[in-house]
Amino acid sequence: MANPRRPLRLNVGFLINQPIGSSRDFNFDYPRIRLGDDLTLREFTGTARLNRTPQGLLLQADFAGRTDLECVRCLHSFDQSLKWTLTELYAFDNRSVTDSGLILPEDDHIDLEPLMREYALLEVPISPVCKPDCKGLCPLCGEDLNRGHCSHQSSGSESPFAALKLLLGE
Repeated sequence: MANPRRPLRLNVGFLINQPIGSSRDFNFDYPRIRLGDDLTLREFTGTARLNRTPQGLLLQADFAGRTDLECVRCLHSFDQSLKWTLTELYAFDNRSVTDSGLILPEDDHIDLEPLMREYALLEVPISPVCKPDCKGLCPLCGEDLNRGHCSHQSSGSESPFAALKLLLGE
């Protein structure tokens, strides 16, 4: 059982002395979990499988959760689901280290939190939008154009392509 204060810290010492090919599944289901100082996930679920290999412990995992993001168009907060899959090797020694540089700690406890945070942040959109047809804010008065029109709303004649419309007879 995981420590409630550090739910992503796993004791894997028992798996180190098992035969090659042995594995163990760890299931996660938390209503809310914090990954670092800047990421909180709700409805966090997932399964991590650790397989004993000659080089170390191979982690294969699938995770999902929900977080709040701010729309880049209208600046309203909205709920975003995140899903990610990862495969990483916790090497027994420096000879087997992969590009990620993960080595099995001497105390036989691996902390998945930094790894989970990194993979979850990679799933956050660079420019999050609350809905595909979000109209955003008026650039002059800041009115939310999703809720109604403002007196500053452009008529289309301010477009740099307005002269082309005249040529086409539109």
